[in-house]
Amino acid sequence: MTPDQYCENKTARSGSSFYYSFLFLPTEQRRAIMALYAFCREVDDVVDDCTEPVVAQAKLDWWRGEIARLYAGTPQHPVTQALQAAVARYDLPQEYFAEIIDGMAMDLTQTRYASFKDLSLYCYRVASVVGLMAATIFGYEDRHTLKYAHDLGMAFQLTNILRDVGEDAARGRIYLPADEMARFGVSAEDVLARRMSDGMRELLRCQAQRARTYYDKAFAQLPIVDRYSQRSGLIMAAIYLSTLDAIEQQDYPVLERRVRLSPWRKLWIAWRTARGEARRQRKAG
Repeated sequence: MTPDQYCENKTARSGSSFYYSFLFLPTEQRRAIMALYAFCREVDDVVDDCTEPVVAQAKLDWWRGEIARLYAGTPQHPVTQALQAAVARYDLPQEYFAEIIDGMAMDLTQTRYASFKDLSLYCYRVASVVGLMAATIFGYEDRHTLKYAHDLGMAFQLTNILRDVGEDAARGRIYLPADEMARFGVSAEDVLARRMSDGMRELLRCQAQRARTYYDKAFAQLPIVDRYSQRSGLIMAAIYLSTLDAIEQQDYPVLERRVRLSPWRKLWIAWRTARGEARRQRKAG
């Protein structure tokens, strides 16, 4: 198995919405973005799968060293071997990979966030930085596209947080800002016990509205000139927004279960969005 095949298999097995958006990219971009996504999965799995924080920290430290080896031209892991071409072709900054690892490391020591300001750093590291690198791989002419990528990453992570409230609670983690929990009369014990109430529902609605605000900000900042090149991000957004719609329509069942879209629905949304962006590009041309 080649490094590129390893990354593609890991991306496909994840069942992530991102996989469907990558299918519509040219070969070189698809390989690069799948390598980036596979890296994110590797370091995320370290935190989620290791029950011993000391072991997880040691593994993340290994990945820090592996990123240094990647930039020194001596990567050992299939993912970083696949990333070599992407790093060289798209000039991806080494510090961005360090930021992602730093974000994952936060999960080992921090399970509560006092305010959205505190949570924002986590979201930036694990999502916005990925969005910035993805936008670079997709290509852009106007630097305002980077603002779009930053805010779209925030929107994705906020959607993930809402979708995974119950699963995160089972791991003892709460990504809902404590000051907002207090405002709606929700305690940490309520979240960990996954108790629904009127206050909890309003708290969850507040998180959904914040995510939508970031989607709106992102779309408003995407320059027309870069819209077609960034179509994979727009495909991801369409799938994520459909998930957010489903959460709201089902009255926030996220304490009990993860709301999922079927693979066929994701593929249909991806095809529909890609087709719409192609039609828009032809009209603009």
